[in-house]
Amino acid sequence: MAGLISLIVLSAFVVVCIVTLLLSWFIVRQQTAAIIERFGKYNRVANAGLNFKVPYIESIVKIIDLRTHQLDIDMETKTKDNVFVRLVLSVQYLVKKDRVSDAYYKLTNHEEQIKSYVYNEVRAHIPKMNLDEAYEGNEEIAGSVANKLKESMADYGYEIMAVLVRDIDPDRKVKDSMNEINAAQRFQAAASARGEGEKTLIVKKAEAEAESKKLQGEGIANERKAIISGLQESLDLFQKGVPGSTARDAMELVLLTQYFDTLKDIGAQSKSNIIFVPHSPGAISDLSSQIRDSILAASTLKSDAAP
Repeated sequence: MAGLISLIVLSAFVVVCIVTLLLSWFIVRQQTAAIIERFGKYNRVANAGLNFKVPYIESIVKIIDLRTHQLDIDMETKTKDNVFVRLVLSVQYLVKKDRVSDAYYKLTNHEEQIKSYVYNEVRAHIPKMNLDEAYEGNEEIAGSVANKLKESMADYGYEIMAVLVRDIDPDRKVKDSMNEINAAQRFQAAASARGEGEKTLIVKKAEAEAESKKLQGEGIANERKAIISGLQESLDLFQKGVPGSTARDAMELVLLTQYFDTLKDIGAQSKSNIIFVPHSPGAISDLSSQIRDSILAASTLKSDAAP
């Protein structure tokens, strides 16, 4: 009986030793750290790897993650021009390896603490900017918040890696109004460009018409010079070829030729209007007399008008 009791006691002792040995060693994973307390008081920080602690005296109270974390903050504030906007910010932070105990003991809720600083800084910064400046100055806003957080959270063992302004979203009605203003400005610019184009076309068309009329006038003037030169040459040849003929005879011959050419041209047109013209030789003589009389009358008036 005594032997059985001794065996039981020995077995219990061996089990206690094994359990004690197992409780003495623990593993801390990579990018984490363990807070070790002795009798409820902070003792040390155990880093990644195999670690030893005194069983029943020391205990692991918290495993701190040393990786970079991202905290998304959704908030609403008002701009200088009284537009309420919704901001979405992302704060990237981590616990410093040499300040693990401060991160655990100095703050009960680090996320709420970070949000409080962000709210305070953004609501002090955005009301100084209008909506357009807020859109353009998102880097300025992020930099201001980051500087404030770095200064404030350093005492708690946290390092602020970056602050990002992910979105600035005004009310739907404000966005619709901005789109309407933008569309109106673009329409105005398009109308102005279209007007300038039409103006250019009109000016170019007028310049082309002026140039065309100028060239047409020069052509008519040259044509008349050529006709006069040709008539003069024809008269000279007629007077040389027909002795005793006068300029009047030559003119009547030219008029008669022009008369028959005109009749020929009118008859050759299939869709020409009906024109009644005198076609007897007497009519030709009358036409010649009328032209001659007109020339003489014009010469007389010119002589009377001369000083």
